[in-house]
Amino acid sequence: MTTILHIEDTKANQILVQRVLEAEGYHIVNAPDGETGIRAATAQAPDLILIDMGLPDIDGQTVVTHLKQLPGLCAVPMVAITAWPAEKALETADRYSLSGCILKPIDVRNFPRQIAGYLGSTS
Repeated sequence: MTTILHIEDTKANQILVQRVLEAEGYHIVNAPDGETGIRAATAQAPDLILIDMGLPDIDGQTVVTHLKQLPGLCAVPMVAITAWPAEKALETADRYSLSGCILKPIDVRNFPRQIAGYLGSTS
């Protein structure tokens, strides 16, 4: 089963992502902050990491930088999920070598297709 780590501090966003992606057959691991996300990434070895850029303890960019330095995680696709303006989100994704970004509010109709694309799936 494909495991997706979702690092997000807002409970409503955690629930939305979990419901949409579990319906597609993915296993979702939620982490409410950057520190917990880093620990979960190390313990779970996820296939994809979704990261909110505005976390309460460590900003998303710092979390990404740390994760990319860890053996076994540097090749895992990482995607920003953010309410930032599109231009800033795309610039940040590029600067931190993210696989991409998904803007909030999440379009639940397109979201599974976006996730499949980041995982390299043809579904």
